Amino acid sequence: MRQNLLRQGADELTYEIRGIVKKAEQLQALGYRIHWENIGDPIQKNRKLPAWMKETIVSLLNEDKTYGYSHSKGLLATREFLASKTNALGGAQVNVEDITFFNGLGDAIAKIYQFLIPTARVIGPSPAYSTHSSAEAAHANAHPITYTLDPENSWYPDLDDLYMKVKYNASIVGILVINPDNPTGMVYPRPILERIVEMAKEFNLFLIFDEIYQNIIYNDASTASMAEVIGDVPGISLKGISKEFPWPGARCGWAEYYNRHADSDFDKLCQTIDNAKMIEVSSTTLPQLAIPRIMGDPRYAAFLKETNDQIGERSKYLTEVFCGIEGIQFNLTNGAFYNTIIFKNGVLNEHQFLPIKDEKVKALLGTWLSPGMELDQRFVYYLLAAKQVCVVPISAFASELLGFRMTLLEADQDEQKETYKRIKEGLEEYLKPSMSHSL
Repeated sequence: MRQNLLRQGADELTYEIRGIVKKAEQLQALGYRIHWENIGDPIQKNRKLPAWMKETIVSLLNEDKTYGYSHSKGLLATREFLASKTNALGGAQVNVEDITFFNGLGDAIAKIYQFLIPTARVIGPSPAYSTHSSAEAAHANAHPITYTLDPENSWYPDLDDLYMKVKYNASIVGILVINPDNPTGMVYPRPILERIVEMAKEFNLFLIFDEIYQNIIYNDASTASMAEVIGDVPGISLKGISKEFPWPGARCGWAEYYNRHADSDFDKLCQTIDNAKMIEVSSTTLPQLAIPRIMGDPRYAAFLKETNDQIGERSKYLTEVFCGIEGIQFNLTNGAFYNTIIFKNGVLNEHQFLPIKDEKVKALLGTWLSPGMELDQRFVYYLLAAKQVCVVPISAFASELLGFRMTLLEADQDEQKETYKRIKEGLEEYLKPSMSHSL
């Protein structure tokens, strides 16, 4: 073209979570059944909404208002309902003007970073959830700035690392916290959250808390919401129903602005995000209508408890299956529905492989592999080709660690056992000292 069409930051917009699907589909075309562990879609993993919840949604289809636009910021009654839930926590208070709906949190995340000036940086955790790290890096035309989550310490953030990076990098204007965390399954104890709020206050920063998994906590873990710890610091909490109901296909999430009038620049950011949403007219109406009816139903609390108990049992089962494998490390998870398994230093090399009998698959794998690729990505491709299990390399989560993320979602116990068995076999075979020949 007569000019470059893309700015430099466009290279950061990668999403291996879905990118690897293209390779899995190539295997499907050869007749193989894939065991999907790449994405947090409970519906894909055989999770069923209870009948009462489906009936509630179906009943809304008989109401004429379901088919119209909502308010640009979201339905008033739903925002009133959500504001009352937040305010009942007794922390930071919000009103209906502090809540804005989006077509999924990906929509909200894109808008938040889109309107920051390129020199204004938001530091986030590493390993990082790709939607945040890619959007932040793309807006800045640079690699994401991250603080370390420590696998040796339950995946808790290295607060000294965070503090020093914030102190000595004046471009940092905000801190991102994902709690419970994706991809590690870590849950932040309240004192850690309070310390991060203290840092934001000391350096005059705003906070983003991605709380999409806020009600998916198990194994007796405890934490606090942004509203409970933020005090008078400006912040944005991101929430939604895709993981919780679960209804990912609804594409329904919302942002709650805390203390927006405490800082004029932050207030302008919130208003700009809202203005961008107004240009789109509104978010989808049906799921917004469903939120008060489902969350306000007396059966909802029991439904969440059942969900969390089931995920907690799967987290323990994963630990049972993988705890004896040499060369890897991981933590028992307490929130969200993922586990990140890390390869210990030095156990991976470019000569390891998994045997593949099908020559067509072998040839296909050869097109996926490339010299110098990340060693965990290499393992992931071999696992997909040899065992038909689709996981995501941790190097794709803005991390220098090598490993992979898998889910705790499979509701079909036989399928869960089969998938975990295949991953275990893949790990043990790949990490054998005798595996020293290339493809």
